[in-house]
Amino acid sequence: MHAPVLVLKDSLKRESGTKVHHANIQASKAVADIIRTTLGPRSMLKMLLDASGGIVVTNDGNAILRELDLAHPAAKSMIELSRTQDEEVGDGTTSVIVLAGEMLHVAEAFIEKNYHPTVICRAYNKALEDAIAVLDKIAMSIDVKDRATMLGLVKSCIGTKFTSQFGDLIADLAIDATQTVGVDLGQGLREVDIKKYIKVEKVPGGQLEDSKVLKGVMINKDVVAPGKMKRKIVNPRIILLDCPLEYKKGENQTNAELVKEEDWEVLLKMEEEYIESLCLQILKFKPDLVVTEKGLSDLACHYLSKAGVSAIRRVRKTDNNRIAKASGAVIVNRPDELQESDVGTGAGLFEVKKIGDEFFAFIVDCKDPKACTVLLRGASKDLLNEVERNLQDAMSVARNIIKNPKLVPGGGATELTVSATLKQKSSSVEGIEKWPYEAAALAFEAIPRTLAQNCGVNVIRTMTALQGKVWMLLECCYTLFTIPFTISIY
Repeated sequence: MHAPVLVLKDSLKRESGTKVHHANIQASKAVADIIRTTLGPRSMLKMLLDASGGIVVTNDGNAILRELDLAHPAAKSMIELSRTQDEEVGDGTTSVIVLAGEMLHVAEAFIEKNYHPTVICRAYNKALEDAIAVLDKIAMSIDVKDRATMLGLVKSCIGTKFTSQFGDLIADLAIDATQTVGVDLGQGLREVDIKKYIKVEKVPGGQLEDSKVLKGVMINKDVVAPGKMKRKIVNPRIILLDCPLEYKKGENQTNAELVKEEDWEVLLKMEEEYIESLCLQILKFKPDLVVTEKGLSDLACHYLSKAGVSAIRRVRKTDNNRIAKASGAVIVNRPDELQESDVGTGAGLFEVKKIGDEFFAFIVDCKDPKACTVLLRGASKDLLNEVERNLQDAMSVARNIIKNPKLVPGGGATELTVSATLKQKSSSVEGIEKWPYEAAALAFEAIPRTLAQNCGVNVIRTMTALQGKVWMLLECCYTLFTIPFTISIY
């Protein structure tokens, strides 16, 4: 017998087989148990210290899990699952973790009975296909143009969150924002990009009721020369630039060797003429406001203010894109390529206001804006951060409904229906996969059970009553579907 060849370092420890399966399941259950109490309308908020020492008070599953510093790979996978849910769907980050933890918990018994993991996964995939079929069957179509329906739907999403105490406020903000930036793609399809074209601006101070959706864009900038440039312009002509309005600097250190004293004056004059030519190319189109992502020299500022043009410099690329979408302007890379069609005339008002200690530029009252800003006011930064998280969830739900206008019942009703239907179908599943399939059906009961636990009711009695009602409904449906078939035979 040859001695075993060691590939790993001596300090490393390698585990395999059933022991690892159990360890992974325990780690995943531990993550699920952390946020189990944050599910439902009677959920509790968690108070955490983030990496920078700030306080995070939230019941958002993803916000809690991303603050955890974990070493176990299975636990990290659960956090990735929550993050993916947050990016793709926007809500349900807690539910997905609780459900995943329960699915692994019920699989543990089969691992102990030496079931192969592939068999369990195959049964779970079959259960997934059947669950999606059940959801399609019970889903109801809704009219996205009916505001009352949309409002009720978005309110049900944020009913479990901190902002539910403020009534319709957050739901109204979410619906207004998503309907503003929606773009028709034809064939009944509509695209809503809430990451690119909706900016949430948090300004501490005031009351939460002062929050609103602006029909345009708001940026944390003032005009370059406050004394010389206008801070309020009605129906402004806007030019957006992606280039500096200053003399080009060399990429590396540039040395200029001057022979005569007059050459220095010539050099300065060339710089001035270059800046003047840039400004003249812009002023040819009679703009009222020039916004650039790069720098703007004092000389360019002088020429623009002399012509009565306001200017804002060093604007973020994302903000410039939003201004373009709101005002109908086109971002230009070189002033000599400017055309009349590039000038934005869709904005109704440009105004600079002072809120607190800072100046904010508003480009609002746009005719048909495809970008907007949600202005949030509140007492403290912690409050505003939680309101922003809730608003993001509400906007994601509104976007999902606009893209796919279907609704299934909430409050654990859908999960119980799926569970009962899968239990019925498990009798028709052949072979060894029947038992994991049935276990997957039982795992769906974790959501209503957790909701009952968080409400403080008698869990066993409540779950038994619910299951009894679901079975009665399924029996009624089964009878209704089979009677016509029986008559047709006889």
